[in-house]
Amino acid sequence: MELGFARTEVRRQLVDAVLRRDKTATAGLLGEYHQANDPLPVVGEQFELLDYDDQPVAIVETTEVRVIRIGDCDLAFAHDEGEGFADVAAWRAAHESYWTSYWSEPIADDTLFVAERFRIVSVL
Repeated sequence: MELGFARTEVRRQLVDAVLRRDKTATAGLLGEYHQANDPLPVVGEQFELLDYDDQPVAIVETTEVRVIRIGDCDLAFAHDEGEGFADVAAWRAAHESYWTSYWSEPIADDTLFVAERFRIVSVL
């Protein structure tokens, strides 16, 4: 599992939040999965969580996967992302800023994203 881009402060912060168990969810654009021809995560699947330097630091297990519209993101999911979002508007603003830094298509209410929840199985 890669959160953000390797060797960035965002990656460091996100991985630290997972290891503190503050972050139990993540979001990715459905279009990214399609473009990369990657399968969606599956409940029960386990992944190595990669740190700042792409080294495995934990094993995480997917506990929930939903494909939903950005306009339908709820407060519980925004909080579970563990990044301190006070409300869904803050969650959306942060994600739109991040996604539009590399995604060429516009982000709108109807844009689909993969809402994944996970748990730590073990810390390496």
